[in-house]
Amino acid sequence: MIHPAWLMTATTATGNVPAAHLGLIFAIAAVALVFDFLNGFHDAANSIATVVSTRVLSPRQAVIWAGFFNFAAAFVFGTGVAKTVGSDLVDTRFVDVFVVLGGLMGAIIWDVITWLLALPTSSSHALVSGVAGAAIAKAGFGAIILGKGWGLLILFLFVSPIIGFLLGAINMVAVAWIFRRATPHRVDTLFRHLQLLSAGVYSLGHGGNDAQKTIGVIVLLLTAGGHAPWAVYGSVSLPWVHNEYGLPIILACNAAIALGTIFGGWRIVKTMGSGITRLTPVGGFCAELSAATTIIGATFCQIPISTTHAITGSILGVGTMRGVRSVRWIWGQRIVTAWILTIPCSAFMAGVTYILIHLFVQPLFR
Repeated sequence: MIHPAWLMTATTATGNVPAAHLGLIFAIAAVALVFDFLNGFHDAANSIATVVSTRVLSPRQAVIWAGFFNFAAAFVFGTGVAKTVGSDLVDTRFVDVFVVLGGLMGAIIWDVITWLLALPTSSSHALVSGVAGAAIAKAGFGAIILGKGWGLLILFLFVSPIIGFLLGAINMVAVAWIFRRATPHRVDTLFRHLQLLSAGVYSLGHGGNDAQKTIGVIVLLLTAGGHAPWAVYGSVSLPWVHNEYGLPIILACNAAIALGTIFGGWRIVKTMGSGITRLTPVGGFCAELSAATTIIGATFCQIPISTTHAITGSILGVGTMRGVRSVRWIWGQRIVTAWILTIPCSAFMAGVTYILIHLFVQPLFR
C-alpha cells in the first residue's frame, strides 16, 4: 500500500510516537473534547444559576440560551488565550502525546470528583495544571516555563474573584442609586428582561475564555504528534478578530462546551444560585455583568482565567451589599478550599496518570 507523504514521517518532533499512529492522536483529541464537554457540564451552574434562581428562565430555557452564546463566542474573541495555553505554560520540547493524555485525564478526574461534591471549582485551572503535572512527571520542573504565562494565571487566581467581588458590589450600589425612586415592581420587571442580556453576555465570555483552553491543548497535541500544520488548517480571520488556529478546531471546541452547558451540571446550580446567597433579578444582573466584564477583559488580554472564580466573587459582592449576614460564608469557605486544592490535586492526578500511561500504554505504540 502506498501512503501519502504526510503519513510517512517516521517519528514526531519529540520522537515518542510514530506519526502514522493517527488513531491515537484522534483518540486523544476526542478526550480533549470530552473534557471540553465536561467543562461546560461542570460550569453550567456559572452560566445559568442566577437566571434560574431568580426564575427569569426555566432550567431548560436557560441552558439553551447559555449554550447558544457559548458557541457564538467562536466568532468573537479570536485565539489569544489558546496561544497562551498551547505555547507559554509548558516547554513543548518535553511534551509528547502521552503527556497531553495524562494531563487531560487528571483534569477530568478532578472535575468529576468536584462535581460529585457539588463544588464549583475551576475546570480551567484543572486543565492547565494537569498538563503541567504530566510534563513534570515526564521531565521534571524544567518542563515548566516560568514567565508571563504562569505569572498572570496565578495572579488572576486571586485577582479575578476580587475584581468580580468589587464590580458586583459597585454595580449593586450604582443600580440602587439610579433606581432609588422607582417602585420595586418596576425594578423587578425591568431587570427580569435585562438579566437575559447579562446572562447571554456572561455565557459569551465563558465560551470565549474556556473553550480556548481546550483549543490550546489540541494545538499542543498536534504539535507533539508531529502535525503542527493541522492546527492552522482552515484558519479564517474575521474583520473584527484574528484567529491563529483553524476554524474546524475552534468550532469543535465551542460546540463541545456548548453541548456540555446544555446538558448541565444541576448539582452545582443549587450551590451557585441560592447556596451562597439568595439573588433577585437585580442581583443576578449585577453579578453576571460583573463576571462577564472580568472574563471578557481577561480574554482580550490573552489571560486564561477561571470563570468560576469570577462569577462566585461577583455573587459574593452582590450578596454583601444586602448585608454581611445575607451571605452563607460557609459555602464561600468550602469553595475557596476547593480552589486552593485544584492546582496541586489536578497536577498530582495527572502526574500519576501519565506514569501509568507511560508504563502500560506507551509501549504498545513503539
